Amino acid sequence: MKYYLIAGEASGDLHGSNLMKALEKEDPEAEFRFFGGDLMQAVGGTLVKHYREMAYMGVIPVLLHARRILRNMRVCREDIRSYAPDAVILIDYPGFNLKMARFVKTHLGTPVHYYISPKIWAWKKYRIKSFRRYVDRMFCILPFEAGFFRSLDYPVDYVGNPSVDAVSAFLDAGKEQPDTFAEDNGLSGKPLLAILAGSRKAEIQQNLPAMLSVAAGFPEYQPVIAGAPGLAPGDYAQAAGEAPGAVIVYGQTYPLLRHASVAMVTSGTATLETALFRVPQVVCYHIGGGWLANFVFDRFFHVPFISLVNLIAGKEVVQELFGGRFSRKAIRDEVEKITGNPAYKDEMLAGYDHVISLLGQPGASCRTAKLIVESLRRK
Repeated sequence: MKYYLIAGEASGDLHGSNLMKALEKEDPEAEFRFFGGDLMQAVGGTLVKHYREMAYMGVIPVLLHARRILRNMRVCREDIRSYAPDAVILIDYPGFNLKMARFVKTHLGTPVHYYISPKIWAWKKYRIKSFRRYVDRMFCILPFEAGFFRSLDYPVDYVGNPSVDAVSAFLDAGKEQPDTFAEDNGLSGKPLLAILAGSRKAEIQQNLPAMLSVAAGFPEYQPVIAGAPGLAPGDYAQAAGEAPGAVIVYGQTYPLLRHASVAMVTSGTATLETALFRVPQVVCYHIGGGWLANFVFDRFFHVPFISLVNLIAGKEVVQELFGGRFSRKAIRDEVEKITGNPAYKDEMLAGYDHVISLLGQPGASCRTAKLIVESLRRK
């Protein structure tokens, strides 16, 4: 069968590539065409558009690139129509993908499967109407999402979490390989302080200076930055300014987390990955507006937390320093608690273990592929 996948970000490229591998096992005759990235391209099929040409987030960047975004949508619609796939698989990226879902169901009648649900449980709950109309089947990767959608009378499948798959596979592979991370990157023998400052240039500019400033106050640790795909060393140097530097490693986020003793992490999937590696962390996410941002979050968002760790646990496991709570002092105080208070650290690790138990066993991509292929064969 023929599958058309749409992923608009680096994380979607990763999860899309794993799903494609799983689909090939379920359907040996699988053919792929996709909007995605290098990882999906490595699996096989035809890359129509790279996510680097699509990843615009926030009101201003979207407005500035409106013409290109509209052109990408037009190219995507025409390419899907020409390819005539047996199924369209959308991976997160709701601003673009929900428009594609509407087109596919309205004009082509092709089955639409959504892998990695958009986070409408945080806000934009009204998008459930689009899911009902245009998405045949939704596959969720967070345990609490199933209950949320069912409360809106929209059945979904919880398939497990792809980050669990990725971390498990990495750790299993590492058992048979020599550990040369410190040597390869010229690191000292000090414990590592991992810095995961986001995946976009704007996030780096807003978060990295404070993170590096705090790291300089812990000279017994070596700060190491996880370089994001698509960002160059110059982007980090520009963001750091006069702040003390740190080693930057690219394509080695998991090796870094495996070796880290403590981490400063910008909210996102990285907070969950850090928990899966059981690295104590502080979530620090600069948001313009200070305390006004916290007020807006408390009044207009439907969730009590911003980090996946706390959302899955249903309670505060890690400190979330954003908006008015984001400051160098607050971050430094939390790092001091993590590194200087064993009981505090152990409590956080116990919270991680609870989250890991809720997520379940690896196999998200395999379960999703099996459900997609089964549903198509029934039709």
